[in-house]
Order: sequence, then C-alpha cells, then structure tokens
Amino acid sequence: MNPIQYQFRVRWGETDAAGIVYYPNFYKWMDEASHHFFHEIGFSFGHLFSEEKAGMPLLEALCKFKSPLMHEDEVCVRSTIISLKDKVFTIEHEFRRMDEVVASGYETRAWADFSNGKPKAVSIPDDIRRALANRRKKDDPNEEHV
Repeated sequence: MNPIQYQFRVRWGETDAAGIVYYPNFYKWMDEASHHFFHEIGFSFGHLFSEEKAGMPLLEALCKFKSPLMHEDEVCVRSTIISLKDKVFTIEHEFRRMDEVVASGYETRAWADFSNGKPKAVSIPDDIRRALANRRKKDDPNEEHV
C-alpha cells in the first residue's frame, strides 16, 4: 500500500546556530505525521479523544539520522503501518528531501480508553483496525490477522 505523505518546510526556529535541524524536531514531526496519517484515513486524533475518549499514548519512538536537514529544506515524511496487534500498532516514518532518505524512524502506540480519566489499553476498534490494515507495509509474523 502507498504510504501517506506529510510535507513541510524546515523553519529557522527548528535549527541550531549552524542552520542544521535540531534532532528533537524529528520526533515532533513523527508525531505530526501520525496525526496527519489518522486524519487522512478518516480518524482525527482530536475527534477520537473528545468524542470517543480514545487516545494513542506513545510507548516507544526511535529515529535514525542519515543526512542533516537544513533551514528551508522541503521535507516529505512517508508514513506506513508496519505492525498491527490487538491493542498496539507501530507506524514507520521515512523522511525525504527530494529523492534522498535523510532519516527514518517509528512510533509504537497503544490504543487507550480515557473515559475514566486514566488511560487503559483496550483493543483497537474494528473499523480503525481495518483502516490501519489497509495501510500496512508488510506482514509481521507475530501480529494478529484482521
């Protein structure tokens, strides 16, 4: 399946004194790309939380850097589901400047019910599971079949 793309231009405030992107911004952009991903598949984070009292707390994140990004670089983040389990999914993010992969990373998130004020991991709803499965990159031998 084709990844969902999130595009932006690096702003001055996201760089250090040398004009190179400060590394925590990649984690911010992965979070933004995940929000964009869910919006594109028809499930806004904001709506899910306000209407369904559902959220996706971050369990793990990793980013590997290959080449620096600079002020005003045009960036495209390609996001794909790489693992889908009962209560947890992993979304991969590939950062590109034109045709060059400059970084790649992932976020592992749990599906959680916030209706009692405290997050409790619950099964991913079937409609959302199907939408995520349709955006899955490859099969994981340990994941549950949808």
